[in-house]
Amino acid sequence: MKIAIISPNPAHLQDMAHALQTYSHQVWTFEGGKTRMPAIAEQERPDLMIVDGMCCDPGDLAPVEYVTSHHPHTAVILLCAQQTPEFLLQSMRVGVREVLASPAPAQALVEAVRRIAARLQDGASEHAKGRIMAFVSCKGGSGATFLTTNLGWMLARHHSVLLMDLNLQFGDTLAYLHEGPPSSTLADVTRDIHRLDASFLTASTVKVTPRLHVLAAPEDAMHAMQVDPSDVDAILQLAAAHYDFVLLDMPRVLDPLALRVLDRAQMIVPVLLPDVPAVRNAQKLLGMFHDLGYSESRLHPVLNRLDRRSEIGLAEVRKALRLDLPWHGVSDAPHEVQAAINAGLPLAQAQRGSAVVRELAAWADGLSPQAHQESMGLLQRLFRRA
Repeated sequence: MKIAIISPNPAHLQDMAHALQTYSHQVWTFEGGKTRMPAIAEQERPDLMIVDGMCCDPGDLAPVEYVTSHHPHTAVILLCAQQTPEFLLQSMRVGVREVLASPAPAQALVEAVRRIAARLQDGASEHAKGRIMAFVSCKGGSGATFLTTNLGWMLARHHSVLLMDLNLQFGDTLAYLHEGPPSSTLADVTRDIHRLDASFLTASTVKVTPRLHVLAAPEDAMHAMQVDPSDVDAILQLAAAHYDFVLLDMPRVLDPLALRVLDRAQMIVPVLLPDVPAVRNAQKLLGMFHDLGYSESRLHPVLNRLDRRSEIGLAEVRKALRLDLPWHGVSDAPHEVQAAINAGLPLAQAQRGSAVVRELAAWADGLSPQAHQESMGLLQRLFRRA
């Protein structure tokens, strides 16, 4: 990978170049500050720019935004001695992929570069990996967890599926499909991350069915605070290599953990309701995705709880959001859905004849066209018994 490093500190330049050249990267060093970024990006066209000496003022990000907008194929890592939440958020908004301490520990720098290199290689090896889908609620109560769990159950008819609950402090994904607490959670896996392999990951999940596994959120909110984003990234990378589908129930905050996960997701699924506040929130969220450099082709929005009697339908929402993309619509069936949630069952088991079940089945078939013919026979038998 071609890497350009910019720093006002010659010692930092030397240390970083030495650490990265050990891994056969092509490294160019430039003494100076962030104002050199546009010129170096134009002249060198690097795969990655590492910029040292950033302060924590979001107003200093203009040259960074220029590079990320005019050279979208160049990833950017910033090194900052002091990091405020506002600076981290603004950095994400202008397209920065990692923010590390300055001076950067060699191992942390190498791992960050390795993650970016892996993303650059994802396109070449996409066919050999499971599909990662990240479900993001545009507004509280949009039904993202219900869709994640029930679509996962539908996909598991023909594929191996892992559901990961990334709402670390208040996640309840498992409760939608299973009664009782998990024997192990995401926090337990990260605590023993040195043991991570396929067997350990599978053993840490709850087996809802032989093909549907759930890695639950921590039971203790304090344990959730100890989960490291880099550990979650390692778990996700392993899961994608061993499951056909990995479905992520995301929190509503775009923090460093969420950003790292969304970078890996081939499909980002914003979930919204047909009402004005939800549409407004969706506009903000989609704007953030655009600023982060996520292409529209990765977005697969879902309009949940559709009611034909409502004055706001799919056509109105599509027009308001100006997204010329394939949309999924899921009907409103509040009593059926709530009864299934309260019972801890997938809706297809509690209400097999529901229109929502048919819509989710069609969605799952669209995600796995190779199983379409086989699934049609199964669905016909399923609904014949309903």
